[in-house]
Amino acid sequence: MSDLETEIRRAQAGDLDAFESIIRRFEGPVRAWTVARCPAGGDADDVAQRTFIEIFRRISEYRPGSDFRAWLFTVARFQLRAEITRLQRIADYHQRYMPRALADELSRRAESENTDAGLRLEYLKTCLQKLDENTRRILAERYDEGLPLEEIARRANRSVGAIKKSLFILRGKLHACVQNKAAGEIA
Repeated sequence: MSDLETEIRRAQAGDLDAFESIIRRFEGPVRAWTVARCPAGGDADDVAQRTFIEIFRRISEYRPGSDFRAWLFTVARFQLRAEITRLQRIADYHQRYMPRALADELSRRAESENTDAGLRLEYLKTCLQKLDENTRRILAERYDEGLPLEEIARRANRSVGAIKKSLFILRGKLHACVQNKAAGEIA
């Protein structure tokens, strides 16, 4: 009787040291086999570990004198198939679920943004009413009428740089005003 057969018989009798010896003998080859065959995203180490757990549970089913290595790798093949099936289920779930989840999230965001945009527009109108007539005229010429800065500067009898600076400051003030009003609504 070979060394391996002796260890197997001892393991079948409940000797954990004998089973550990069997694992040590085959863990490298089983791990290498699973790493070589495990698909991307799969856990080859987990497959190898589950193989040895299954061997431990089923060691009593092994028939002494038959090819232990073939029996061991058959169990490993079934564990690998289970891992591939698990990965396929996950991929199928994501393929069916993700487009739906993405569509739902985009719809929720669009609805939220439309509500926020409507409120912000109301806040902007309120903030614009607080500005003096000349300032509102410059804003209207630039953003309502789309006039070039040179034309606005000519009409206001100011330089283009002064108009640019005024618009920059006004945009900042309006933004701050809208933000403050929005914060007041939340509080």
